[in-house]
Amino acid sequence: MAVYVDDAIWPWQGLKWCHLLADSEEELHRFAREIGVHRLIYQGPPKTSAPHYDLTGFERRRAIARGAVACNRHEIVVVFRRVRLPRPQAARAA
Repeated sequence: MAVYVDDAIWPWQGLKWCHLLADSEEELHRFAREIGVHRLIYQGPPKTSAPHYDLTGFERRRAIARGAVACNRHEIVVVFRRVRLPRPQAARAA
């Protein structure tokens, strides 16, 4: 299994942010814990279809140092599509 991080290009609150995704939710949470990212930062269903963490550029560097695969925008979209969870029918109809 692998953990992936895209480029820190998303500006918010004066910082640049990126996404941390993994092949499984279990791996995602374990890795986030290892790099010191609190579980409160987790974003997943129903807010978003792909379980992920938003990281600062500083946290991104730690993630890469711990073995996360650095991805560009196009590569992370492929990962996002692979790991996203199916949305319930009721949510699609709304």
